[in-house]
Amino acid sequence: MAKMKKTEPGFEGSMQELEKIVGQLETGELPLEEALELFEQGIGLARRCQMQLEDAERKVELLLRERGEIKAVPFSSQKSVQNDSPNNNGDHDDSEDDDEEEDENSDGSVPF
Repeated sequence: MAKMKKTEPGFEGSMQELEKIVGQLETGELPLEEALELFEQGIGLARRCQMQLEDAERKVELLLRERGEIKAVPFSSQKSVQNDSPNNNGDHDDSEDDDEEEDENSDGSVPF
């Protein structure tokens, strides 16, 4: 028996809808009730997109581990962006908290 599954828009479709909502909200011409309703829909779409991105990140990490070609470094939020920012000589800032990350990056891993 075929499974009946609620069809959700893909990532691109969700992003397009979110952009449409943002455009409508940015006009500032909507009644408060309608603006709040659109805002709520936008939050839902943003959360869905975030979950889809996290899913994709996990799949990429899994595929890279299975192939054994590249050591995958788990995605993280802004912390990795800040810690991966080199200083003027290309090195990371010296800090005890970065020891683990420096080991991972110094062995040729790709921070995905």
